[in-house]
Parts: sequence; structure tokens; C-alpha cells
Amino acid sequence: MRRRLGDRKDGWRLRKVDPFFRIIPYIMRERNDAQVFFEERIYIEDTLKMIRELRKEGYKAGFMHVVIASMVRVISQKPKVNRFVRGHKTYARSEISFSLAVKKEMSEKAEETTVKIVFEPTDTIYDVVNRINAVVDANKIVEEKNNTDKFVKFFGKVPGFVVGGMIGFIKMLDNWGILPRFIYNLSPFHSSVFITNLGSLGIRPVYHHLYNIGTNTVFIAFGTRTREQRFNEDNTLESKKAMDIKIVADERVVDGYYFASAIKLATKIMENPYCLKEKPEQVIIDDEI
Repeated sequence: MRRRLGDRKDGWRLRKVDPFFRIIPYIMRERNDAQVFFEERIYIEDTLKMIRELRKEGYKAGFMHVVIASMVRVISQKPKVNRFVRGHKTYARSEISFSLAVKKEMSEKAEETTVKIVFEPTDTIYDVVNRINAVVDANKIVEEKNNTDKFVKFFGKVPGFVVGGMIGFIKMLDNWGILPRFIYNLSPFHSSVFITNLGSLGIRPVYHHLYNIGTNTVFIAFGTRTREQRFNEDNTLESKKAMDIKIVADERVVDGYYFASAIKLATKIMENPYCLKEKPEQVIIDDEI
């Protein structure tokens, strides 16, 4: 789509948005002001079955891959959750991207780095697994530092008052939509979804705040698995494996009904992810650009 006056490098200005959503960014100025919290329990029997099948096929897959692939599919069908607010204006993001933290080694002293991975709306679970693993494996090399690490290390070498001024300047450029492309590319705060796997740390998920810097609209956290005793329709008791997922979203981009329908779709796909082996039948485009 051709860029028009008012569009940004990372998104298109929404010009047909409901008047309420034009006003709300002036009422809730920061992303933290507009956080809403969702919690879903995912029953993962079929999910784990597909993960085992993928591993037999030679793919290094896990629950993280299924969550991300499911959200990529949701965004391809519910594109309004991929909007963001910056400078009191609402935009449709021009890509589907996920940010995640990667521990170089599983120890307290090991460094942690953050990566951002861009996906296509037509990606299958195979595409998602390959993209994630390639980026994560490259960033687990202890001696290597990615561009984000280098950028953060630069900030660590200058006085605090300079850091504050530079961050303020970056936010101002971002509000105006003229932030340099290289900062968009390396910033984990400019992505569709920020995701964290706390299960690798052996703890339950938390509600993680959104960041006021950048354009990230959704934060997803999941943790250790659990078991739930449930009654079936015939009143027999069954033990089911489950995973709790906690989601924090910026309510300024779309109404709660739309967010809820997107989360229901994500839950449905995560619990029965075999549809992710095929490309979506169609990709829906945001209709308010």
C-alpha cells in the first residue's frame, strides 16, 4: 500500500476510525493508562500431540512456537489487534512482529538479550518454527551481541541525565513518526506482541505491564503447565493438562468485544493447532485505513 501524508514507516494512519477512538488517546495518554487484563486457560492435550508430531518430523518445536504461530494466524484474521497508538494517533501496523527475551545460558549470571522476529500473515507453524529457531540460535552465542545489545550497551556508557534526554528525544521523534528506520528495526518495543515464557524459569505466568515507549500493544505471558480435574458431559471425571496464559492489551486501539473475539480465536487455535499446518484461506486487511 502506498504511503500517504500522516503515515509512518511502521504503520498507516487510520482515517476512518470511530470518533471515540480518536478522542480516547487524549484521555488515556500513556499505554499504562489504558491497560486491560485477560486470562485464559488452554487445554493442551492436542497441542502437545502436535508438538510431538512436529519433533518426529525433525522440527525443534515447543509451546512457544504454537503460541506465536496462533497469534500470527489471529492477526491475519483479526488485524485490528495489530494497531498501535503513538502521538495521540492510531495506526495500523505494517508488519506482524514479535519480541521475546532470550537467555544465552540457563543460569543466574548468564546474559539476556531481546530479539524481534517478523512474520508473514500467511506463515504456517513450519514457517514460524524455522524463523524463531534461526533467530534464537543465532542470539544464544555467548560471545556474540546483536544490534539491540550494542545499542543498550552504548546507553550504559553515558551519564544518566544524557540517557534521560536521549530517551525523551527518541519518544518525541516516535510521536512525530520520524524515528530512524534502524531504531525501529532493533527496538523490541516496536512490535505487535511482546511475549515471555516463564515456564522455562519454573514459575506461573504474570500480568506483564506494557511499555510507554515504542508501539507494542499486546504482552503475553505463559508459564508452567498444570492439571485440572474436569467433569465430562457424562459426569465422568477427567484429568486434563492445561496452560494458563495472561494477556495485557492497550484498549485504545479497538473495543473490548473485538479483543475478546480475538482471544477466543487464539484459544481455539492453541487448543487445536492442526490448522496451523496450512496457510490461512484468506488474509483480512484492516478496513479503516
